Amino acid sequence: MKEKKKNDLAVLLDYAGSYKGLTFLGLGLSGIAMILGMLPYICIWLAARDLIAVAPNWTQAAGISRYGWMAFAFAFAGIAVYFCALMCTHLAAFRTASNIRKIGMAHLMKTPLGFFDSNASGLLRNRLDGAASETETLLAHNLADIVGSIAMLITMIVLMFVFDWRMGAACLLAAVVSVGAMFFMMGGKNARLMAEYQAAQDVMSKAGTEYVRGIPVVKVFQQTVYSFKAFKQAIEDYSAKAEHYQGDVCKFPQAANLTATEGTFIFLVPVALLLAPQALNSGNFAEFVTNFAFYAVFSVIVSTALARIMFAASGMMLASTALARIDQVMSAPVMEITKAPQTPRDNSVEFNDVCFTYDGAELPALDHVSFRVNPGQTVALVGPSGGGKTTAASLIPRFWDVTSGSVKVGSVDVRKTDPHVLMDQVAFVFQNTHLFKASILENVRAARPDASREEVLSALSAAQCDDIIAKLPDGIDTMIGSEGTYLSGGEQQRVALARAILKNAPIVVLDEATAFADPENEVLIQKAFAKLTEGRTVIMIAHRLSTVVGADKIIVLEEGHAAEEGTHEELVNAGGLYSRMWKDYNQAVKWRISAAEEVK
Repeated sequence: MKEKKKNDLAVLLDYAGSYKGLTFLGLGLSGIAMILGMLPYICIWLAARDLIAVAPNWTQAAGISRYGWMAFAFAFAGIAVYFCALMCTHLAAFRTASNIRKIGMAHLMKTPLGFFDSNASGLLRNRLDGAASETETLLAHNLADIVGSIAMLITMIVLMFVFDWRMGAACLLAAVVSVGAMFFMMGGKNARLMAEYQAAQDVMSKAGTEYVRGIPVVKVFQQTVYSFKAFKQAIEDYSAKAEHYQGDVCKFPQAANLTATEGTFIFLVPVALLLAPQALNSGNFAEFVTNFAFYAVFSVIVSTALARIMFAASGMMLASTALARIDQVMSAPVMEITKAPQTPRDNSVEFNDVCFTYDGAELPALDHVSFRVNPGQTVALVGPSGGGKTTAASLIPRFWDVTSGSVKVGSVDVRKTDPHVLMDQVAFVFQNTHLFKASILENVRAARPDASREEVLSALSAAQCDDIIAKLPDGIDTMIGSEGTYLSGGEQQRVALARAILKNAPIVVLDEATAFADPENEVLIQKAFAKLTEGRTVIMIAHRLSTVVGADKIIVLEEGHAAEEGTHEELVNAGGLYSRMWKDYNQAVKWRISAAEEVK
């Protein structure tokens, strides 16, 4: 049987955990506070009734002072109870937002590392942290206002039919018009239009970000803004949907809603004029005036209650959108952890008929790839861009799990290895180096938090970072990215290599580690490689074929297939894809800029 999907409020309250009861207590207190807030109006009406009854002998109205003190007491009690209600709802809201962040972070800690390649940290932070903040307003204020307004309306309905049902019905007519207008704008088929309107706003926001990032390209190549057709189209689509929804759909219902909520008294006046002659003829004019005063006072409360409900409804919509963003984080794939982990027997790496397809892709990134790297061997993965080299490397530390086949480390399927043990087995250095906004010491120590200061210094020296440390104002205690202390791409790569050296893992994965290094840094990085790879199993990816000539084995990947395998000499003599790549590489290396022949 299909499980019924929970509504947004139920999902939020689930996140509240043990604070769910505090939320309900706050909502109950809010309803009581609103009822207490109405009682001063009744006291005012009672005072008006006594004054009208003894008019013009005002001094005979002895209960006026008592009603005044009662009104003050009810007003004060209403404020105090409402304060307690908001304290409860705020505590629950803050804990709920905190739980959302904690649960979301705990879930992300279980996702494969490859998930973060296709989902930027800023996007995840906005989805999780920003959306959690948006739920606070709903739980802290909007729900309390909704419950309070409902309690107020129910009490008003009862009171309005106690004295004169006709004037009571006139006041409630404003509420009927307002609710009907809001439902027309936000419910039924127009709910789909609202969703399309919000989707168009998201598309425009994304296109705007791409446009801003592309401004340097526009300037360099002297293009015009019309080259960003997607941004222009997104603006036009958003404008069209906004004009249609706000103009065609909401214009008249919103006008009716505001007229009804702000002019409730208008509905009361015609009814009073019709009833006044009858009251004069029956001799009950004083009672009629008293009742009219009661409904005139309460007509103000009707508009206040309806306005609160309207703003609270918008809060519900924002919370629903926020929950949808949170759900995108909570639905991230989780890496399965075996209950009976096995320990790798050695430092070998083996691909057995591996297939892997990225989510949303039509073609596999790897298609039936098999090869073996023996302990202590250096194996290079080469081939055209998009051939699957980086994908193959990312499957070893389980950045992703294979679609079919198996990847083994030490003759054990990586999916049957404890993730912590696997990460201890593998060190990796990628072309996109990530350094934290912290000291050099803490950046390197991230590989092994228990490492001593001397061990960090030794790793930095082995990674050829002595010149970097020497020029920094505080040595290895210098904060990176603050107070103008920044490192070049090649320098960052050497610090990342120091991190990998400190980890001292038996298997090393290098993915284009010299891609962004200048010639001077590349020489130093190659020296660091010699230290890092000494006595270890190495899988390296490189476009510069000169760096893989000495590899024990070269595997050529093309369009997800293992096209060739062998040593450098074997592959060159085979005359296949690698031979052609080697020939093209040598031609590119020998290419030089020469002066153009003078035109005569």
